[in-house]
Amino acid sequence: MAAPMNSVGKTSADRLQANCTSFQKKTRSKLISIPGTRPSVQNGQLLVSTGVTSLDYLLGGGLAVGTVLLIEEDRFDSYSRMILKYFLAEGVVCRHELFVATAQDNPDEILQELPAPILDDVAVPKPVEQPRPTGEPQDSLDAMTIAWRYQNLPKVQSALASSSRFGHYYDVSKTMEAEIRQAAKCHCFYLPDHITPSSAAHSARVESYSALLKSLQEVIHREGFDLATPMSKSRNILRVGLHSLGSALWGDDLCCHDKPRHSHALTTFLYGLRALLRSSLSVAVVTLPSHLIQDRALMGNITRLCDNAIALESFKGSERETNPLYKDYHGLLFVRQVPHLNCLARQLPDHKDLAFKLKRKQFTIEKLQWIILGFQQKVMQNSQVEGKNICVSFSFYHQNL
Repeated sequence: MAAPMNSVGKTSADRLQANCTSFQKKTRSKLISIPGTRPSVQNGQLLVSTGVTSLDYLLGGGLAVGTVLLIEEDRFDSYSRMILKYFLAEGVVCRHELFVATAQDNPDEILQELPAPILDDVAVPKPVEQPRPTGEPQDSLDAMTIAWRYQNLPKVQSALASSSRFGHYYDVSKTMEAEIRQAAKCHCFYLPDHITPSSAAHSARVESYSALLKSLQEVIHREGFDLATPMSKSRNILRVGLHSLGSALWGDDLCCHDKPRHSHALTTFLYGLRALLRSSLSVAVVTLPSHLIQDRALMGNITRLCDNAIALESFKGSERETNPLYKDYHGLLFVRQVPHLNCLARQLPDHKDLAFKLKRKQFTIEKLQWIILGFQQKVMQNSQVEGKNICVSFSFYHQNL
């Protein structure tokens, strides 16, 4: 039996086929299909994970490709070095290429200290909710009347985490297996191998940063990370890790004098670095001993030359190490700068009081407000006085911080 004809002289089957072919699935961009990347929901910028999920959340979902993240080191360079190793370890797991530059330790030593990836069920254990027996009275804290100055405070979650999974988890107590580490392609820059001992003081400062920038530029062009090169079948990401720039080990005098004579050496390098990353599939993490730089105006210029900037303040060796308010934490984290990417408004973090710690062998960033609320709850649980006196006792404790 012949198919029925419609008013325009086509069969229903032909019309159905025409309607189906008019809606075709669009193929994804090759840039977005790079392993270990995803587009930002705010501005469409291509993102990579820093290896620390809480830091990814703080930066708006991840670190944008083509940008620079500045980490102001803590005094003993323990946690800033740890974040750098997280960043490199994430690149190894995602099969990204690495570029590591150091002046003190050999880059191979840093690569040998990369944390080992761990399983999801070990990294994020799901707590089992115990059923509440019938007839059990409500928690005493909920039934207690909270002081007026605290009753409107929201219940916040301490851990910073996104609803969508991005990146991997690592165990800092174990090092990455050699087979996994050697599978990634790494380019190393060790300053003593590029600077001759007979170089003058002024030329050494200029030569160190120029040699670093030239070496990075050669890797970007040679390995095909430059966006100006023809699009190949597969593209990859280059993760650049620059350790302790601006220190005396790089031949710089920023940390040696109140008014350094050659302060332009590092700022000129950062100009060239950011311009180089903007036109390539590269992303950089730079650590800097800012606590040794006494010229704050210069430090402000360095911060503005980077896209993202965070500062770490460790409690080790300070009075806060014995302060009961910070007993569960190892330091504070400050967000110095967030970038403008494809938009006029910045993606500011929703919380400014942040602290970090090593929790379950992992580096995590949490909201500091949770500590204050937790202490408030303990005060109210252990006190039998009225709300007004509770406010006075808590205020007295807060003033003694």
